[in-house]
Amino acid sequence: MKLFDRNRLRLKPLSERKSKTDLSVMIVPGSAPPEISLGNFSKLEKIASVIKDSREKGVPIVFAFGAHLIKNGLSLLMIELMRKGYVQHMLGNGAVSIHDWELAYQGKTEEDVRKYLSEGQFGLWNETGGYINQAIKKYSSLGYGKAVGKLISKERLGRFKKVNHPYKEFSVLGNAFNLGIPVTISPQIGADIIYTHPKCSGAAIGKAADIDFRKFASTISNLEGGVYISIGSAITSPMVFEKALSMARNIAVQGNKSLKNFNIIVNDIQEGEWDWSKGEPSKDNPAYYLRFMKTFARTGGNSQYLCMDNREFLHNLYHLLK
Repeated sequence: MKLFDRNRLRLKPLSERKSKTDLSVMIVPGSAPPEISLGNFSKLEKIASVIKDSREKGVPIVFAFGAHLIKNGLSLLMIELMRKGYVQHMLGNGAVSIHDWELAYQGKTEEDVRKYLSEGQFGLWNETGGYINQAIKKYSSLGYGKAVGKLISKERLGRFKKVNHPYKEFSVLGNAFNLGIPVTISPQIGADIIYTHPKCSGAAIGKAADIDFRKFASTISNLEGGVYISIGSAITSPMVFEKALSMARNIAVQGNKSLKNFNIIVNDIQEGEWDWSKGEPSKDNPAYYLRFMKTFARTGGNSQYLCMDNREFLHNLYHLLK
């Protein structure tokens, strides 16, 4: 069967694209957090206590999140949590790296999908696909997340090619690279706009993503007594976590060690009042079909779900930790 020739595509400069989100959405860490219910505040107080305890014990605190965390202006909060020792690992999908990179590169991100898809221009922007794909190919041995983080931080592709990132202080991946904190990206081939670019290399992406998955599994191997915080990632986070946990437990069992005592904190906006510490609800309960929580509940850890806007969740949690 004939393959699609990406070299025939007409790419446009990123500067010509209208973006829906810019740096004005950034939440300043010192600002007052949004008001939340007393019930949710009480839950966050307990979660903050668990996180502080994990930091004192020196066990991993892992944050997994989807791209809305970046688009909702929570990057500076994550960067401060990294600096304060509350983050030892981060997991994201391909969109996380794209929106983070675009904000660092041009101070805005998030195109109008309906508009550009109707014009046959959705995702077909030269710089986004060009630079990210080149970084992954150039630095594939570092892993996907670290490759993009290095591009943002060092502003170079190799020794001679300069790529300015005037807003890199707002980048989660760039700051994580500087701090030596792993950000592992678990992409899905064809799901992100970088796959439409002629410079896309499936081999390089596969190599880099595999390295990242193994980094993630290594961190999960040490999660005993730690905390896994999943924010707005209903697919990547639970699916990748359960596979990494199974691998980690396989090794733990061989060494007669336990990997069951950890906390899973899940934040999303899908309604659900079920107490997941009681196990799975019956099939006649709507909560049974909250698929990502069902996955987390089956891991054997202590799972808790908070139905909140991610800005309310992370901003309030940041202040409680601070």
